[in-house]
Amino acid sequence: MVNLQERYIQSDSWSDLVMGNYALVRAMLEAGVQVVSTYPGSPTPEIAAALDSIPLEQRPYYFEYSTNEKVALELACGASLNGHLSCVFFKSVGLNVASDAMVQLSLMELVGGMVVVLGDDPGCNSSQNEQDNRHFMRMSYLPLFEPGDPIQARAMFLEAAELAKRDRTAVVLRLTTHVCHAKQMVDFGPLPQVGADWTPRFDTKAGPYVPVGATVPPLKRRALAKLAAFAAYADESPANCVLAPHGSDGKLGLLASGLPALAALECLEAAGEPVDLFQLGMSYPLPSKRLVEFMRAHEQVLVIEELDRVLETELKALAYDEGLDCRLVVRDEPEEMLGEMGPERIQALLSRKWPDRFSPPVTASPDDGKSAPRLPQMCPGCGHRSAFHAIAKALGKDDITVADIGCHTLGFMPPYEIGQVLLCMGHSTGTGAGLSLGQKKRKVVSFIGDSTLFHAGLPGILNALVHNHDLTLVIMENGTTAMTGHQPRLGSGEIGPRILIKDLMESLGIGFVREVDTYQQAKLTETMVEAMAHEGFAVVIAKHPCMLKFTRDARRRSANYKPVPVQVDGEKCTEHHICTATFACPSFVRHEDGSVTVHEDLCIGDGSCIQVCPENAIGRSKPGGES
Repeated sequence: MVNLQERYIQSDSWSDLVMGNYALVRAMLEAGVQVVSTYPGSPTPEIAAALDSIPLEQRPYYFEYSTNEKVALELACGASLNGHLSCVFFKSVGLNVASDAMVQLSLMELVGGMVVVLGDDPGCNSSQNEQDNRHFMRMSYLPLFEPGDPIQARAMFLEAAELAKRDRTAVVLRLTTHVCHAKQMVDFGPLPQVGADWTPRFDTKAGPYVPVGATVPPLKRRALAKLAAFAAYADESPANCVLAPHGSDGKLGLLASGLPALAALECLEAAGEPVDLFQLGMSYPLPSKRLVEFMRAHEQVLVIEELDRVLETELKALAYDEGLDCRLVVRDEPEEMLGEMGPERIQALLSRKWPDRFSPPVTASPDDGKSAPRLPQMCPGCGHRSAFHAIAKALGKDDITVADIGCHTLGFMPPYEIGQVLLCMGHSTGTGAGLSLGQKKRKVVSFIGDSTLFHAGLPGILNALVHNHDLTLVIMENGTTAMTGHQPRLGSGEIGPRILIKDLMESLGIGFVREVDTYQQAKLTETMVEAMAHEGFAVVIAKHPCMLKFTRDARRRSANYKPVPVQVDGEKCTEHHICTATFACPSFVRHEDGSVTVHEDLCIGDGSCIQVCPENAIGRSKPGGES
C-alpha cells in the first residue's frame, strides 16, 4: 500500500479518497508548479502539511512558510516574474494582509503564471469574521474560480494554472472551509514527463514593472484588456455548466457557485422538479453570453450565494442592460446574509420562494443528536492558562486588556476574561497604545503570540517604543504556530536560525524587558506588577513550550511515552474549586457533591496546577496509584 506522501510524487495516474486540500497538492504537481509559499491559517494548513511531508530531495518544487501572507504573495510574484509557475495560499483574512500586493498583480506581466489559493470561511468556523473576498477580485481585475468539492478543486486548479501561464497573469482559486475539508474519491493524472525548467527569465522588457503615475494608465489598459479576454474565455470554460437532474420546463432556474451550487443540486435531485441549475465555476468575470441565454430561457431565476450580494448585483445589472423579462429571485432576509448555505438552508430558501414546487426541510427536534454546549478552551498543560491565572492577580478590576490572534485569544472566555478588544493579527500593541492615551488610573495590558509577533507585531512595537506609550505588552511565547497545527514559526530554529525574542526586544532599545516561564506563576505575577508600574513601554515575555506539541513530539520519539497524571487528595481538598473555576484546567472534574477528581485521559502530568491549590491537595501520582 503506497502512502499518500509517496503518491503525491509518483508519476502514474491514481485515485484515492482525499480531502480538498490534499487534492490541490497533487494538482499543483500535475500542473508543474515550481514555487509555493504560505502563511498558515485554517482552512488551508493541510496543503502546507502535505507539501512539507515530501522529503526535500524528492521535491520538484520550492516551498516555504513565509513571515506573513503579504511576504508569501510577494515571493510567489517574484518567482513568476522570473518565469516560474508559482502558487500562494492562505486563509480568508490573510488576504487583508496580502491585499497591498494583490491589487497590483494584474498590472504585472507574470511570465511564469501564478495561482492564488484562498480559503474563505463563511460561518466563521475558524476566523474572526466571515468576509466575502469575492470583492477583492473585482478590485484586482483577476479571474476567479470557485470549486464546490475536491474533484472540482483539482480540475479548476489545473485550469487556473493553464490560464495563468497562457495569459501571464495571476488567477484566484477560492475555496471555502467545507470544500477544503470535504473528502471525495478523486482521479489524478500523471505528472509532467519533463522536469521543471529553473532557468531565470526575468526581463524588464516584459514590463514596465514599476506602477507609478506615468506607467499606470497603459498597465491598467492591459489589465482591462486581459479581463475582457477572461470574460470571453468564461463563456467557453468547462467550469461553467448547466445541470438539470430532472430536465427543465423553462420556468424556473437556479444560479450558484462553489459549495452552494452542489448543495442546491442535492435539493433538486431530491425534489424531482424540472428545475435546472447554472453552476458558476468561473465566477469572475461573468460568462455574460451564457448567463443571458440562461436568464432568457427562464421565467424566474433564483440567485443562491453565500454572504454578500455579489452575483445578485451583477446579474441584475446584466439583465437590465439586456432588457430581459426574467425575474431574478434573491434573498430578502438579513439572516440569509450570514453563514454557510448548505442543503437544509437552501431547501428552506426554495420552499419560501417557490412553495408550490418545494417543501420545507425536515428539521430534527432540538435534542436530536445534539451534545451539551461547551466553551472552547485551552489544552491541558497550556502555558497560556498559567500565564492568565498569574497575570489576573496583577490586574486591577478596571484595567484594560487587549487581545490578539492565537490560542491565547481564548483568554477572553470565562474564567480568565482577559482580552477585551480584538481586531486582527498584530493589532494589540497599536490598539493598546491608543487606549493608553489620557488614561490616569486604568492600566493597559496588550497580549501577542510569538508567531503573530513576527507576522505583524513588530511595527506596533516599534511605534510604542519610539513614542514611549504607557503600555505593558505581554508576548505569549510557546515556540510554534500552535493554533493552526504547529507549523514552524519564524525564528524558532526549525527553519533558519533561532531569533531569541528577548534579545530582539532589547536590541530595539526597549528599556523594560523581562522573561518568565509561565509555570513560575508567582514570579510572573510579581513581574507583571513591576511592568505595569513602569512609566512608558514595558515588555514581559511569558514563555513556555506548547504542551500539545511537546507531548506529541514525545510520543513520536518513544512509543513507551506515557504521561503520569496528577491526583487530588480528597482528604486535603476543602473544595475551594480554584482548580476548576479559576485555573480551569479541563483535566479536573467537579462532581455534583463538590468533590474534584482528575480525568486521567486528559491530564498530561505537567504539574502546572499543583501551585494553584491553597490546601496543597493536588500532587503527582506515581505508578500504581500511590501519591
